[in-house]
Amino acid sequence: MLITLLQLEKEPLLFEESVAPGMIDFGVEVEQKGAMTAEGRADLIEEHHGPKQIVSDIRLRAKYEGHFAVPCARCLEPVEHTVKGDFDLIFRPLGVDGGGSEHSITDAETEIGYYQKDSLLLEDVLREQVLLSLPAKTLCREDCKGLCPHCGRNLNSESCACSTAPADPRWSALQDLSSRLKS
Repeated sequence: MLITLLQLEKEPLLFEESVAPGMIDFGVEVEQKGAMTAEGRADLIEEHHGPKQIVSDIRLRAKYEGHFAVPCARCLEPVEHTVKGDFDLIFRPLGVDGGGSEHSITDAETEIGYYQKDSLLLEDVLREQVLLSLPAKTLCREDCKGLCPHCGRNLNSESCACSTAPADPRWSALQDLSSRLKS
């Protein structure tokens, strides 16, 4: 859904969207399961940066919910997550904050994004919010055994006959030390 300044100059935009799987590219590791809902409001905010410079910001407030699957960090089996959240973000024209010297940003400035060509794509905002909502590391279960580093079998569902000896002979001295400490 494209949100344009022209639309917002007339009146605020209220929306209720159902985003089907495949409409947003979340990357190769994130799979959308079923429709994702998003509802909210977009407003035009005019910011005065001096007597003759008016900046048109877009304020986007919305909530979203959907079901996603991401691979387990150890065994690569899909793990399902229900993702829901809300956001209140400001988008400025690209380049309006440019220039000047580098400076650190405040917490409020972390909620500012940028739009190009007098429009903002809701799907881009939703992609970012969903990816930020998903955990950085997902495990199918706390005691996941992962994959065998030699044959690639999922050790949660089957065992393998691969050697457990260290692959690098430089580690053998530590293994000998470890066995002596145990006895």
